[in-house]
Amino acid sequence: MRQYSADLTPPWKKPKAAPEVPAEPGLVVEEPGTGFCGAVIRCEAGTVTLEDRFGKHRVFPLEPRGFLLEGRVVTLVKPAPGPRRPARTASGSVAVPGARARVARAGRIYVEGRHDAELVEKVWGDDLRVEGVVVEYLGGVDDLPAIVEEFGPGPDARLGVLVDHLLPGTKEWRIAQSVTSEHALVVGHPYIDIWEAVKPACVGIEAWPRVPHGQDWKTGVCRAVGWPENTGAVWQAILARVASYKDLEPELLGRVEELIDFVTASGAA
Repeated sequence: MRQYSADLTPPWKKPKAAPEVPAEPGLVVEEPGTGFCGAVIRCEAGTVTLEDRFGKHRVFPLEPRGFLLEGRVVTLVKPAPGPRRPARTASGSVAVPGARARVARAGRIYVEGRHDAELVEKVWGDDLRVEGVVVEYLGGVDDLPAIVEEFGPGPDARLGVLVDHLLPGTKEWRIAQSVTSEHALVVGHPYIDIWEAVKPACVGIEAWPRVPHGQDWKTGVCRAVGWPENTGAVWQAILARVASYKDLEPELLGRVEELIDFVTASGAA
């Protein structure tokens, strides 16, 4: 008697084929079995190596339907040889090849200082241009009330502000509270200066040094580390070492993403 092997699984119960996605370096995916989320750093011999935001590496097999990409089940495959476009921007967002900058929104993001603006531009610049968000810098928090009054935040023109070393009870904190409203959001990171938001390992040191109170922080850092006391040149060297969001501390990443979400929220022009 001839033997037949039939698949009696109803069609609606069979798993749908998952799209195949090349495991390009920089692609951020999640392995659902472990919950490990990270960027692809290499793909070889039927495996893919992921690196999370803390620098930890994990190796996983390239199995069908083995990963989540932006919440969707996908099958990672080895990339075809040859030059490829980066799958992600420096901020970790999906790259949009050939996208034109959007006409600038009425809303704005202000950051405290030129160095802050340069760092935000380097890591989030692609995202901001797609969203049409302009970043400007203010000389200090003391200028904030006048800037907010002149700007006149509203439903179609939201204002987001990033402040250095914003701690409860300080003068800066009281100023921030005084201008915060439904259409104006002021957030801060815990670092004395934006330099400190760059991971120490990124610039080749074990930790950012403690600088005695009353001494210029940047100058004190340069002296302690043995860098030249030309803080402008040192900053450009630091900025050159920052390649992506992975080189920045989570406390800064969260605050910038919060401001971008606020300014681009539904209803904001």
